[in-house]
Amino acid sequence: MTNGQPQDVALVGGGVIGLSCAWRLAAQGFRVRLIDPAPASGASHVAGGMLAPIAEAWPGEESLLELGAASLRRWPEFAAELSAAAAGPSGLNEHGTLVVAVDNADREQLDALAEHLDSLGRKVTGRTSRELRGIESTLGPSVRAGLEVPGDLSVDNRTALAALRRAAEEAGVEFLARSASRVRPGAVELDGEVLHCDAAVITAGVRAPELHPELSGLVRPVKGEILRLRTRPTALPPPQHTIRGPVHGRQIYLVPRTDGLVIGATQYESGFDAEVTVGGVRDLIGDAERLLPGIGEYELVEANAGLRPAPPDNLPLIGWLDTGVLVATGHHRNGFLQAPLTAEAVGELLRGRRAPAEVEAADPARWKGN
Repeated sequence: MTNGQPQDVALVGGGVIGLSCAWRLAAQGFRVRLIDPAPASGASHVAGGMLAPIAEAWPGEESLLELGAASLRRWPEFAAELSAAAAGPSGLNEHGTLVVAVDNADREQLDALAEHLDSLGRKVTGRTSRELRGIESTLGPSVRAGLEVPGDLSVDNRTALAALRRAAEEAGVEFLARSASRVRPGAVELDGEVLHCDAAVITAGVRAPELHPELSGLVRPVKGEILRLRTRPTALPPPQHTIRGPVHGRQIYLVPRTDGLVIGATQYESGFDAEVTVGGVRDLIGDAERLLPGIGEYELVEANAGLRPAPPDNLPLIGWLDTGVLVATGHHRNGFLQAPLTAEAVGELLRGRRAPAEVEAADPARWKGN
């Protein structure tokens, strides 16, 4: 500890949030140890990688929209610096998003989204089915109308995770393949050992409530199934834009990769069950084919499920829990989107400064006394 500022930081959890914080802190001169038995796994490994605060806006979640939009503005610079630090690609795809509808009820939902965004001063462009197919020619005939959201981007999650791991290693982060059982001021308890530190940061996703009593009941697992498809020589190429529903009221997204698509995602409140169900795969493929019929020629290479760390109000938990104990978790389906701003906020807080204004609503102190 120098002049009240921690020099030795222990991070517990190595998903996209933990890796982003570890890289940024180490690059700023902190000694960083990241504790995780399998970094870059879990929900981050399964994620679709959408960076879509506008398309996912919802009335009553204005603070979440502001946080997501502020982090999205940081993504191009974050990606450029990550690519340089890792000496490889960051995975960022700067093509935008098309939100489409296949029936009148879905179209009404998109009209409501556009009206809500307009009330907040955020414009999206309505498109006819012909205009949408002019942007992405492989859209199916069931698509009737939609919205073009050019600012909502995506990232190849696994490319980004690999780059974050390399960048963190190059910056001097020490990786400890261990499991933590508790975090307290000045220490992280491991199996049979205590790791002392100036400050600890809990970035452990759905396991965060096990590490500190203040997090009890504030993060729950929400299951999401996801499919990965690869193009074949006989198949049409994947779209450049992210394509997303609703399809008959069910939300679905198709996120391009260089060799195919990621299709997601179901959403279940089923505890820590992370098994893929036949029903989930059936619904994802059926809905996806309504939007892009050509995927029937793709190769199905993976069906997986992840557990999103969801707080009660969908806002993440970013702030002080205790003396020398920070939390940065509960990012639900927005871990990749919110990673740049979260890492920035953690760095500011560890220096004794205020977090960026958009992060203030995510302070875990909002739940004290509830």
